[in-house]
Amino acid sequence: MEIEKQPAPDSAPGELVVFFVQRDAECAECGRNLPGGATIALNKEGKPLCLACADLDHLDYLPRGNTALTRRATRYSRLRAVVVQWSRTRKRYERQGILAEPNAIERAEAERLGDADRRERQRARRACREAEFDREYVDTFAAGIRENFPGCPPDNPRRIAEHACRKYSGRVGRSAAVKRFEPKAIALAVAAAVRHEFTNYDELLLKGRDRYDARMLVRGRVDDVLDAWRAGRQVRTG
Repeated sequence: MEIEKQPAPDSAPGELVVFFVQRDAECAECGRNLPGGATIALNKEGKPLCLACADLDHLDYLPRGNTALTRRATRYSRLRAVVVQWSRTRKRYERQGILAEPNAIERAEAERLGDADRRERQRARRACREAEFDREYVDTFAAGIRENFPGCPPDNPRRIAEHACRKYSGRVGRSAAVKRFEPKAIALAVAAAVRHEFTNYDELLLKGRDRYDARMLVRGRVDDVLDAWRAGRQVRTG
């Protein structure tokens, strides 16, 4: 694959880097096809990973072009990554934008853009997300979360369901088990959300921790939150 033959891009300490690929590739973990133009991460061996396997698929893309907007979104996002692409003419990687948490991008837009521009950007992102999932399926999935985790905050089940059920994301929500709404499979989707929102998992990733090591470090906290939600208790973030 091209990325493995090219010099690594320069990056600042604590900066994750993902790539727009120019040729078709295959995720080294799930085997998902990654067509040219897809965004990928790399594992320790330099093999491509889809963003789902890299635990980055909950982030949204903010293209370059507005430095102040990018700076604010980077500041507000607990987990972020720089998106680069190889330039054949300049023979180097060039930054194309960033991946950041949706709420961080929206907060930055609210501070830097006019209301009309901000609403238009949000509508475009929302339309893109909605094109990737079946609304009825998401409703049923969210109901399964509420049934199995009654302590889950009211706004979370729908958001978790939408993320898990994206048709082309490769997430657990598209597996045969979750199509039958098995509690164990639903729990995996909820646990993934808990890692990002209720632990320092994202901080560990930014510090260069392997994601499997990071998962082990936060496993106790994740289990505590899941147990509380099963019992109908809510839990504070952090």
